[in-house]
Amino acid sequence: MTTSRNDFDAVAMYDAMDRQRIERGLSWRQVLDQIWELSADLNERRNSHPISPSTITGIAKRGDTTCQHALFFLRWLGRTPESFLSKPPADPAYGALPAAGPDKRLRWNLQALYDALNRRRMEEQLTWRELAAQIRCSEHQLTGIRTARYAIAMSLAMRIVGWLERPAAAFVYPAEW
Repeated sequence: MTTSRNDFDAVAMYDAMDRQRIERGLSWRQVLDQIWELSADLNERRNSHPISPSTITGIAKRGDTTCQHALFFLRWLGRTPESFLSKPPADPAYGALPAAGPDKRLRWNLQALYDALNRRRMEEQLTWRELAAQIRCSEHQLTGIRTARYAIAMSLAMRIVGWLERPAAAFVYPAEW
């Protein structure tokens, strides 16, 4: 079994953000200020630093972003990760992300993602190499999720949840730190 090509399109997400930015008459810095304000209480409590405009504008060049950064952008857009798949689900509400107030930030639970991936891999009696071939990545990219501290590529995260046949939201939670 191989994962069908239903990839996450980070450039389409960037384009949607750019359209919203233009419609609202905002600069990228103002977009980031709005994104940052979504978690204003948490950011103040944590003394966090905002995202750099190059994090967004670089998506068009790189064709990807981290799974954690994507959640900032998706929250601002009010969209699901699945809405940016090359073959999005018929139900636009499928995979709705959890609500998060100003005291929280959406985060991927990479440990839960790894655990679900490894559990299914063992059920299917696959080696990491065989699974990596199905998901179109390296073995290290998969096994490294177990110890990933911050993020993995959004394209990889979405190929994994596609292989697991689960919505991305199953692995996203509103974090308080």
